[in-house]
Amino acid sequence: MKNKIFIFIFSISLLSCVKQEVDLIVLNSNTYTVNEFFDIAEAFAVKDGKFVAIGTNDEIQNRFKAKDTINAKEQAIVPGFIDAHCHFFRMGLQQQKVSLEGTKSYQEVLDRLVAFQKEKNVQFITGRGWDQNDWEIKEFPTKEKLDALFPKIPVAIGRVDGHALLVNQAAIDLSGITKDTKVSGGEIILKNGEITGVLIDAAMNFIKIPEPSKQEAIQGLLDAQKICFSYGLTTVDDAGLDRNTIELIEELHQQNSLKMRIYAMVSGDNQEQIDYYINKGIIKTDRLNVRSFKVYGDGALGSRGAAMRKPYSDRENHFGALIYPPERYQEIAKQIIASDYQMNTHAIGDSTNTWLLKIYKDVLKDEEDRRWRIEHAQIISSKDFQDFNNIMPSVQPTHATSDMYWAQERIGRDRMRGAYAYRNLLNRYGKIALGTDFPVEQVNPFLTFFSATFRRDLEGYPEYGFQMENKLSREETLKGMTIWAAFSNFEEKEKGSIEVGKFADFIILDQDIMKIYGNEIPKTKVVATYLNGEKVY
Repeated sequence: MKNKIFIFIFSISLLSCVKQEVDLIVLNSNTYTVNEFFDIAEAFAVKDGKFVAIGTNDEIQNRFKAKDTINAKEQAIVPGFIDAHCHFFRMGLQQQKVSLEGTKSYQEVLDRLVAFQKEKNVQFITGRGWDQNDWEIKEFPTKEKLDALFPKIPVAIGRVDGHALLVNQAAIDLSGITKDTKVSGGEIILKNGEITGVLIDAAMNFIKIPEPSKQEAIQGLLDAQKICFSYGLTTVDDAGLDRNTIELIEELHQQNSLKMRIYAMVSGDNQEQIDYYINKGIIKTDRLNVRSFKVYGDGALGSRGAAMRKPYSDRENHFGALIYPPERYQEIAKQIIASDYQMNTHAIGDSTNTWLLKIYKDVLKDEEDRRWRIEHAQIISSKDFQDFNNIMPSVQPTHATSDMYWAQERIGRDRMRGAYAYRNLLNRYGKIALGTDFPVEQVNPFLTFFSATFRRDLEGYPEYGFQMENKLSREETLKGMTIWAAFSNFEEKEKGSIEVGKFADFIILDQDIMKIYGNEIPKTKVVATYLNGEKVY
């Protein structure tokens, strides 16, 4: 009998020593879990694409054995970054067009167009990225030099924010517009009674730029994925996709050629699309989430398209404009509130924010967890901050450090008090989703982190930071780029932190952004990006 008891106890002891087999173990790390307590862990284990344990080196090694083990050598590990507002597909397509980012003069824009056309010899020249605020002469360009260089080839090149388009006469002739064409929600800019070539917001729709082929669209998505993985992005919120693109993303996900997790905001510019997706209902897989509409409230501050309550300080009697008549936003909101979908509205100017917040409040009533978002929330009147108690702000910190050189001249000192006010917004809602708006800004999320926490440019200007009363802490910023961004997408239970049961999306960094000197943050590189525990970069 004693022998039997001994054998039984010995058998249990052996079983307790058997280690569970997993796919991946990471040891000797400095892992910021971004869980409820913001715990820092040494090690974790991954199986079937999810985290199964987080703890110390001894705890993980005693419990698990793995096909693959990573010695992180004390490097920092954080959850995969989530860009809460970007244009993933558009950025991918841009890789096949002329890039005008960083141009310091109109002449440099022209030089790049000439070089591009010499190499590509296309039938319609398109591109994006110019910003007259970065030039010595901070005025919109005109089309005369474009007409001289390209008398027969249409040219349409977008401003960096996507809210202004410079076109030549060949493109105008194709569009059929004249100086007398009426525009609602935009402007055809004239000089001495003639078309200058610059079109603002809704006026851009008159220019019929050729649609990309399916192969070009596929290549654009794959190019964008490669770039994003290299920066540690594992989920992107693509703000404004049409049905064809969403269905192409689904197709590529099924083929496993596209791995990026995408929170797809359906473009709300098309009533047919709104009807289609509301009738279809939410589409949710591990990689694709279609449950929101992106609506444009106004244009951009840089092109003076943002709708303001009082005239612009640097343009007499100019207020900007809403994209649609006011009643149209009410119609859209009422239709979306009757569904399970989320409404995410682009709002830059204080007038637009006031109007959209009122509409949101009216239709949301007592609904507490719809997570409707104001995208950008860039200029807020003081009395409107209180309305963010049930409406989530989604902002892009690099907009503050890109605009800070000229924003006050555009809107005046008083209105600047409510501009780029991320601390005020966080204090009202309790969470804030952070993104980049790429390709308007750079893809690099470490610039987001630096702009949010230190509010300086890459040259260290201004020395003491821009409106530092509205900076975020490092912990708040990391949450805004991970768990709070996941929350804004209704995905906080599956991603955004390194916790048991969540997708094993994480990145290894070459330096610890939570500890290094501020000026070193933008220099941070991603050593490796993991999606579902699979190394994708």
